[in-house]
Amino acid sequence: MRKQYLLMITLAVWLATITNAYAAEATKVYSSGILVLIFLGFCALIVVAQLIPAIMVLVGVIKGLVKGSKEKPIEVEANK
Repeated sequence: MRKQYLLMITLAVWLATITNAYAAEATKVYSSGILVLIFLGFCALIVVAQLIPAIMVLVGVIKGLVKGSKEKPIEVEANK
């Protein structure tokens, strides 16, 4: 009974401290022009263009690690 009482008091105090959330005014959501959109699109294009070769290299490295090396290393005699 005491645990239930403590739980109810804790819940009541916790709920009493919650206040209303005041949201920002959303009447003017987007005010940038077309040039900003073109610039952001260009930035996204640069990021995607750099990701494609990076993903290809990563796939190659993973294939190389999975495949492993089955060839014996070449032994070279030192000059005498």
